[in-house]
Order: sequence, then structure tokens, then C-alpha cells
Amino acid sequence: MIKEVGDGTFGSVWRAINKQNGEVVAVKKMKRKYYSFEECMSLREVKSLRRMNHPNIVKLKEVIRENDILYFIMEYMECNLYQLMKDRVKPFSEAEVRNWCFQIFQALAYMHQRGYFHRDLKPENLLVSKDVIKLADFGLAREVSSVPPYTEYVSTRWYRAPEVLLQSSVYDSAVDMWAMGAIMAELLTLHPLFPGTSEADEILKICNVIGSPDEQSWPQGLSLAETIKYQFPQIRGNQLAEVMASVSSEAVDLISSLCSWDPCKRPKAAEVLKHTFFKGCTFVPPPVRPKASGLPKTPPCGHPVLRHSRSLPETGRATVHKVSNITDRLDNLSVTSRTRTTPKPPAPLLKAGLGKSDLLGKSDEIPPAKRLTRKLVS
Repeated sequence: MIKEVGDGTFGSVWRAINKQNGEVVAVKKMKRKYYSFEECMSLREVKSLRRMNHPNIVKLKEVIRENDILYFIMEYMECNLYQLMKDRVKPFSEAEVRNWCFQIFQALAYMHQRGYFHRDLKPENLLVSKDVIKLADFGLAREVSSVPPYTEYVSTRWYRAPEVLLQSSVYDSAVDMWAMGAIMAELLTLHPLFPGTSEADEILKICNVIGSPDEQSWPQGLSLAETIKYQFPQIRGNQLAEVMASVSSEAVDLISSLCSWDPCKRPKAAEVLKHTFFKGCTFVPPPVRPKASGLPKTPPCGHPVLRHSRSLPETGRATVHKVSNITDRLDNLSVTSRTRTTPKPPAPLLKAGLGKSDLLGKSDEIPPAKRLTRKLVS
């Protein structure tokens, strides 16, 4: 028996218990049907996560296709950052924000160096268990080497980079850096930095905080605006230090650089890890990947197990086939071929549990009226 605890445009999510080993997992059931193994493996979320093996990126344990329905079995995290923020009265301490953000920037550095950027960073996609935070929901992730044009609508509006707001179809991992700047500011103040109600209002909110761009600060942005016949308001803007009066100068400096109009002026994730705001933090090296030359080919790091079910109408039985090898982090997971007489939820599912997980798609954007609107508590 499975209890649904979350729902989005692309899938619904459960907190569940593996009855074989008692492990708590998150189960994401995709809403559309998938009629072939190749179709499942071409999903961006599968293609991205199968290449990711980092302690701060949520692990995809299994992919199960059962009667044309696709299930992702993922590690379970207790909550997400938005759930933590909405219940707070006072802002998080800088030590807490430093701990969380350092972990996320490590994950982003790992991800960007391997040719991917997330495109949908927001508090709901940062999952937390105790003092560990992990990056989740790779449904919009893209390869840096993939060929533009990219989709114009990406990311929840409040964390959307200005080049995307101006409908640029060519952008890169700098969009993740902008989003992290906005998220950091929200964690430190419990108030969204750019809470726009529309694309135009979002740009206005940005101008109010950092001032309007000009030929010196972002000439490409003015060209983008001219292309869509948009004219920037002429606003000097406030100093970010005034907007975040109780925040340290190191944090303000980092957020200012992350939220630069010009994507080329935003620091890379690996550079952010060396910023003075993170002084004293311990860097965790990513797993070592062997060079391809002279070595036999192996599945990509973190390749999930895919179970492919094939219905047999003449007998009403289904056979579950193991179709891929298990990599290092899944060595203890046993998958065997088996048959059953009646359709059931995909094995080893699962005993219903309580709690919430937020591994949903980009359309799970919470309307502004329902999002956190607390002002800074001094």
C-alpha cells in the first residue's frame, strides 16, 4: 500500500518503506506513459542523475517501468528549504546558511564541471535531512555542450536569471549562480529578494535592488531588451547592504557578485567555494573518475538500475528483467528476474508512510500569495 504525499505536473511523490530492508525512500511516479526502454533512458532526469555521484546530489536508486508507468526510486530527505523557511520566525544564522550553501556550491561545481547545469534551482528543490542538504529535481537540467536554442521558460520566476527573463535562448551555468544568490539572500532574511508577480515585475524588482543595467554593466542585456521591445526602467537601485542590513559584508559581497546583471561577471561555482564567506569550510573532493584511455568501458558513475517490465497478455503475467549493471554506490542492491500473476506496484514496494518530499517538476511554483512574505526580523 502506498500513500501519496505530493503532486506536480510531471509526477506524484510518496514517502515509502522498502519492506526488504526497511529503508525509507521517495517514490516518484511519472504521469505520462512510457512505451519503451529507450524512451525511459532518454529522459533528462535519468540522463542527468545517472552521471551524478556526489554526496550533495540526491541519489537515483532505481528506475522501474511497470505496465508503461515509470517510477523513480530515490533516496528520501526529510524536507526542503522552503518548508524550513515558512515555519521560521527569525532568519537562519549565517553559520547555518554557510553550511547549506557550501554543500550546494560543491554539488554545482561537480555538476557544472561535468557539463550540466540545473536551470531550476529554488528552495523547493533543495532537500534537507538534519545538517545535510542535497540538490534534487533534474527534470530541466541541460548539457552545457547541447546545442541552443534552449527553452525560454525555465526556473521559478523569483530565481530566474535576467537573461532568461529577457527571453534569451542562449545561456549557461551562470543561471544557476543567479538563482543561488537569490536563495542565499532569502535564507538570510526570510524574505524573497526579487518577488516579482510577472516577468516585467520581476525585472522591476531586480532594478529596485541592484539598479538598472547600462552599456557598461550589461550591453548584451540592452540588446536582448531591444529585441523584444522592452525598455528598462531607469532606476538607481538600493545598495544590497541596505536591503540586507543585518547580514555580514562577506555575505553581501558574495550575493552581489552572484546577482550580477552580466552572466559573464558571475563567479563560477568552484570560485565561490574560495570566497571569504566560506572561510573555514572544508571542501569535500568529488569521487575520482578514471581516465577513459587504456581502461575498459564501464557504465557512467552512479548509473541507476532500470527494471523493465513487459506485459504478456496471453498469460496475464509480467516478467521483470535486469537490464543494466550496478555501479559502486548500488553494489548492495540485488535485482533478479521474477514473475507474478497479478499486476502490483513495482517491487520492492512498499509500505505507506507519512511525511513529505518535494521532487516535483518546475510547474510546482507556489503562487506569490502563498509564498513566504515575512519581512526581516531584526
